[in-house]
Amino acid sequence: MSGKDPVQPPVRQTIVQLLSHMRDGKEIREYLHRFSGVDQERFAVIKVGGAVIQDDLDGLASALAFLQTVGLTPVVVHGGGPQLDAALDAAGIATERINGLRVTREPAIPIIRDTLTEANLALVDAIRAAGGRAAAIPRGVFEAELVDEKTLGRVGEPSRVRLDLVAAAARAGQASILACLGETADGCLVNVNADTAVRALVHALQPYKVVFLTGTGGLLDEDGDILSSINLATDFAELMDADWVNGGMRLKLEEIKRLLDDLPLSSSVSITRPAELARELFTHAGAGTLIRRGERIKAASSKDELDIAKLDSLVTKAFGRPPIAGYWDSLVIDQAFVTDSYRAAALTTRLDDWIYLDKFAVLDDARGEGLGRAVWHRLVEYAPRLIWRSRTSNPVNGFYFDECDGAVRRDEWTVFWRGEDVSLTGIDAVVEKAFSLPPTLEAPK
Repeated sequence: MSGKDPVQPPVRQTIVQLLSHMRDGKEIREYLHRFSGVDQERFAVIKVGGAVIQDDLDGLASALAFLQTVGLTPVVVHGGGPQLDAALDAAGIATERINGLRVTREPAIPIIRDTLTEANLALVDAIRAAGGRAAAIPRGVFEAELVDEKTLGRVGEPSRVRLDLVAAAARAGQASILACLGETADGCLVNVNADTAVRALVHALQPYKVVFLTGTGGLLDEDGDILSSINLATDFAELMDADWVNGGMRLKLEEIKRLLDDLPLSSSVSITRPAELARELFTHAGAGTLIRRGERIKAASSKDELDIAKLDSLVTKAFGRPPIAGYWDSLVIDQAFVTDSYRAAALTTRLDDWIYLDKFAVLDDARGEGLGRAVWHRLVEYAPRLIWRSRTSNPVNGFYFDECDGAVRRDEWTVFWRGEDVSLTGIDAVVEKAFSLPPTLEAPK
């Protein structure tokens, strides 16, 4: 390698894009600190579909190279669906699938091997061209057993995951790039479904993050908008019963639930585009769909339903200082949303005919798990017209600006509101009342 700056323009553009969403450096430092505490081969498993390699190779390579510029080394598993369809069609072999698995007869094996190896090397070369470090590992990780040779041919289910090649790449500071090729115990090559390979790898590695990079950038709701977060503990049954959740999304949710059921509670799955990977990993607001096993979120309309001592501890830790004397006695709750663990909560009161967000408190580790995002989602579902204020120096204001429909800054305070039907002239009075409210936390030291 020459002595030139290895950070090529696509990666630099990704860094600039990330930093443009950082109104305070605390967010990225917070996430980097959390991620750097994990063994590097256990930081993240990233699944990449063949369509992303085909349609957005440079963007994908830039996103993966960017992670290495901040000291993080993911393990990447890629498929090659469109490439395989084209190669097999050119060879006169029809594509056939049963229950989502590609039927793989003997003549298709060398074509699948060569096509996936070519996709693997193309991704590795693109990462290196973007200034990253990557190791091509198209085979040698997944030991597999044939699923049903008579029906599916040479399709394998991983029976063992060999991690020595992945660990060696991580020690060398290289991202492992794995193709979905397996081998039987006697050395015969088999085709492994990408989702199945990811599940086996996740079971073996127990990673902190699992990321699916797709063209859509997330799971879509009934209006075609990206769902920002899914808390499986509270949302899974409802989603599976929804008419608008189609078969593909249903299978994806079931697959992700199986993944997360096998991981620690702190783990999560993110679905996003390559260009949004940095924002999804390093900002509170994210940029895609964050899915976690989650905790149940309790809704309460009275302080009698809440553990005030735990709430006081949460607020004190989240804000770095306690509430003022008498705060809890004088608080008249309109609605509270609190996680089972009391690591994230939103407390609302009333201000005229508006819902006023009095406290949104989230512990740092709960942000990393997506608990804060889950509580916020419940809050905004409940409150179509919401107003709140924050100290202008608050590092969370970047998230608030992303979420609000309007804001006014005045000296040490910024007042935010949500409610698209609200005119600027009609909100003046309640904004003034929000500015005039007395502080509820002890003064910063």
